[in-house]
Amino acid sequence: TGYYGDGLNAIIVFAACFLPDSSRTDYNYVMENLFLYVISTLELMVAEDYMIVYLNGATPRRRMPGLGWMKKCYQMIDRRLRKNLKSFIIVHPSWFIRTILAVTRPFISSKFSSKIQYVNTLAELREMIPMEYVHIPESIVK
Repeated sequence: TGYYGDGLNAIIVFAACFLPDSSRTDYNYVMENLFLYVISTLELMVAEDYMIVYLNGATPRRRMPGLGWMKKCYQMIDRRLRKNLKSFIIVHPSWFIRTILAVTRPFISSKFSSKIQYVNTLAELREMIPMEYVHIPESIVK
C-alpha cells in the first residue's frame, strides 16, 4: 500500500501469488473472510481517490480467484468505493484473466470497465505510478 498525489490517494496492491490455494477444504471460508477484511481496510484507508494494482505474475492458476468470487466482490463494494476507484491496474495479465474480463464486460458497468488497465511489465507500471511506496514481491520481480 502507498499513496500518490497530495497524500490522500491510496494505492492498494494485491499480489495474487499469496492468495490461498483453491484445493483447500476451507477455501470459500478463507476467501470470504479475506474479502471482508479487504473491504473493511479499504473503507478505513480510502479518503479520496484510490487505485488498485493487481499483481498477477508468478501466480499459478489454482491461486487465482474465481469468477464467482470476483463478481461477489464487485457487487458488495460500496458505491462510494466504486466511484472513488480511479484505476484497476492488472500487471502481467494472463490469458485467463483477459478472457474472464472479456466475458464479464457486458455485466459490469462501462464506467468500471473503463478503469481496467493492463500492464505487461513492471517498467510500464513505474511509468504510471510512483513506486517508492509500492512493495513488489521478489517472486514477481523475477
